[in-house]
Amino acid sequence: MSAVAIIPAIADDGSLYKIEKMEAHRQGALHLAISVFIFDGDEMLIQRRADGKYHCGGMWANACCSHPHWEESADDAAARRLGEELGCSLPLRKVGVTEYRADVGGGLWEHERVTMFRGDIARADLAYDLNPEEVSEIRWASIPALRREIAENPETITPWFRIYVDRWESLGVV
Repeated sequence: MSAVAIIPAIADDGSLYKIEKMEAHRQGALHLAISVFIFDGDEMLIQRRADGKYHCGGMWANACCSHPHWEESADDAAARRLGEELGCSLPLRKVGVTEYRADVGGGLWEHERVTMFRGDIARADLAYDLNPEEVSEIRWASIPALRREIAENPETITPWFRIYVDRWESLGVV
């Protein structure tokens, strides 16, 4: 992967234009993103982002989230990032689209139109190989447990994942 990631941003008229990923985050420009949720029954796989990530290091998030490269489909980006972050591959299905804007610290903003994907697998069958530059650990959690964790320790959960959990019933992930 190149050092400078070019991603699709969304203009006021709805057209896409190229923008460097960090510039999109500095400007708070609306851009395309993907989020993957992996389930075993009522529990989902969550990841603790590596401490060295450029924002929200050490915080918990959904299984995988990122940005499609310019001219890359959301489906391909979701599969690619599962491999790059968690070292796994599994069938995913598109479940919805949401949009949010969140301050992620350090003068950076996530302002994303997110295509969401769901995968289902028995945790015992999930073969993975975590990329330590991306993910420091994983665990399984239910939505009620995550809501309690957010209420008690919101600073341990990424801003976008707090938004997802708050909007859970309307996201279409379940």
